[in-house]
Amino acid sequence: MEGAFTHLGNHLISDSASAINAGDDLSTIDADEAALDREYQNRNLNQPPQARPRRRRARDNDDESDIFPDEDDDADSLVSHQINGQNGHHHHQDEEHEIELPTHACAYCGIHNESSVAKCLSCNKWFCSARGNTSSSHIINHLVRARHKEVQLHPASALGDTVLECYNCGTKNVFLLGFIPAKSDTVVVLLCRQPCAAMPSSKDMNWDTSRWQPLIEDRSFLPWLVGPPTDQEQMRARHLPPQMIAKLEELWKDNQQATIADLEKGAGVDDEPAPVLLRYDDAYQYQNVFGPLVKIEADYDRKLKESQSQDGLIVRWDFALNNKHLASFVLPKLEMGDVKLAVGDEMRLRYTGELRPHWEGVGYVIKIPNNQSDEVTIELRSKGDHKSVPTECTHNFSADYVWKATSFDRMQHAMKTFAIDEMSVSGYIFHRLLGHEVAAAPMKTQLPRKFSVPGLPELNSSQINAVKSVLQKPLSLIQGPPGTGKTVTSATIIYHLAKLNGGQVLVCAPSNVAVDQLCERIHRTGLKTVRVTAKSREDVESPVGFLSLHEQVRMNDTNVELNKLNQLKAELGELSSQDEKKYKQLVRNAEREILSNADVICCTCVGAGDPRLAKLKFRTVLIDESTQSAEPECMIPLVLGCKQVVLVGDHQQLGPVIMNKQAAKAGLNQSLFERLVILGCAPIRLQVQYRMHPCLSEFPSNMFYEGSLQNGVTMHQRLRRDVDFPWPVADSPMMFWSNLGNEEISASGTSYLNRTEAQNVE
Repeated sequence: MEGAFTHLGNHLISDSASAINAGDDLSTIDADEAALDREYQNRNLNQPPQARPRRRRARDNDDESDIFPDEDDDADSLVSHQINGQNGHHHHQDEEHEIELPTHACAYCGIHNESSVAKCLSCNKWFCSARGNTSSSHIINHLVRARHKEVQLHPASALGDTVLECYNCGTKNVFLLGFIPAKSDTVVVLLCRQPCAAMPSSKDMNWDTSRWQPLIEDRSFLPWLVGPPTDQEQMRARHLPPQMIAKLEELWKDNQQATIADLEKGAGVDDEPAPVLLRYDDAYQYQNVFGPLVKIEADYDRKLKESQSQDGLIVRWDFALNNKHLASFVLPKLEMGDVKLAVGDEMRLRYTGELRPHWEGVGYVIKIPNNQSDEVTIELRSKGDHKSVPTECTHNFSADYVWKATSFDRMQHAMKTFAIDEMSVSGYIFHRLLGHEVAAAPMKTQLPRKFSVPGLPELNSSQINAVKSVLQKPLSLIQGPPGTGKTVTSATIIYHLAKLNGGQVLVCAPSNVAVDQLCERIHRTGLKTVRVTAKSREDVESPVGFLSLHEQVRMNDTNVELNKLNQLKAELGELSSQDEKKYKQLVRNAEREILSNADVICCTCVGAGDPRLAKLKFRTVLIDESTQSAEPECMIPLVLGCKQVVLVGDHQQLGPVIMNKQAAKAGLNQSLFERLVILGCAPIRLQVQYRMHPCLSEFPSNMFYEGSLQNGVTMHQRLRRDVDFPWPVADSPMMFWSNLGNEEISASGTSYLNRTEAQNVE
């Protein structure tokens, strides 16, 4: 029989290594184990046949993020304890007894029953299966909060010092692991949900893959893995409120030896930052409130990304068209951590093998995983001798993120500029941004006879009203519910602003995708449009690549000297120091000329802080998807001299993504658009939607938009006559389908999944 444990009756029986080799079954079990086993049965807890998960070599696994909400329990005063389990205090009725806790005691509560604890292999701390005052067991609570995933059981537990891992591929991500009973034996094996339990080859093995069940159920390990402590143990345990647990986890990020005494003293735990306000006395108060929040978010982002190092990578080498080295590899953690890799991000690749001297190189991400490939590709910077790149090696590489403070520095600089530079914004915009009630000076604008513009669809009445209103106001908010034509309306507004005002228009959005979409629409109108991208994204394919600044410089045939140097650089790969200096100066001059002649300049909000735009002044600024930008991010384009601002978005949809909970709680997750709405700046709402079947638009219209949404498409235009599907109501392609599948925590720990629902949808 394979497996380290046998199933006799209703008990889990532990085999020694020698017994396994001899094929013998040990049939001894103590009274405590039997009592626990009966308790499991009484609670109807799942108890499979016994098995020791097969062990394989260690592999990297992925970080987790917190999906469990923090309860708002009051933080009780706590007696000092050594958090790593060395010593502590237990409370029994009215007496306190100082005892020496074993090293495997739960770092939260001190419970040390060997059958009820497990060790986190990432930090070597022990945690138990008790819940205390939290909604999850202590071990799961820690794994999610700390973004750890590897677990080992106690040597004295029924399963021994087992490291939980997939028998087939060796992954140790416990959020991916489940068990499958063998078809012919009374043993179980541990397999990961994806890909091992789902791959077709598994169906031919001696495992019943249809019976795969996760090891974590109801935010706790199954009791045959980590058993629940007794009621007496829980009564004697230390009780940490959820707030204290959250602060303790934050302390451990900087000091693994932190104690509850440190927590009570406030050591390493920052005071709550000042919350954002609706109104500010002056720009200095504004900066003093938002500055610390941006710093908190920056520090959190840096720690998060710097912890994402991954080892044991296999690299595939290639050359780009510009003769730079391309390194492609699979990042197992990419889809499972909080950090999302984006094109243009900077990564450091290291060779740590023995075949040649250690090497490291830095490059920019030019490709991320898609439906065709799971690989990440980075383009290495040109640096020194190309022969130094270890292209002959494919194994033993590691990669980590190179954190850049650029976006946060630009936010801080924008707020400082707002405070000290009187010319950064007009007086009216200055006071409105601070929340002051000031009367707007009427704008003398000659409205066009026709509002629809060449190259774009005709406008409906609500879109025309929005355009007309924006052209006459120094500050406008446009609310665009789903499918109401925000992009077309924005492009039309930009066209008229450029034609009527005669100055350049700066167009921004928080994401490159949103900027590209709007840039393409603006180009259709015939305006001279320039797309400014970060230098790290210049080699990234884009639907509007021909409009990018660097591409327009390259395609400029009038500068003969620059073209010669470009050709020489392409042939040789690099220039002499003298030629390189001359080349850079010629590029700067060409960029300056193209930017000064543009009607519209498009970039991300952070990109508006690019030094190439520093000397330009933009009278008019439009920010698309502004409700997805943190307020300091919106300030970057605004402080370039704007006198007329247009914010486009929808505060009923997704807001800014703030990673740090403390900063989000203080209000950094509230957009400038939303704050202005609260202050009474009424948005102009686009009211005709062209996306959904009328039966689908009815709910969001009534729920979020006071029933104001109108349908620009008929039900017949949104029915697929070629698809024969038995809708409950024939003319309404909509239904609620109840699925009874169990929810499971996803591999990332950030959400839930339901495999039954997924199979039904497929």
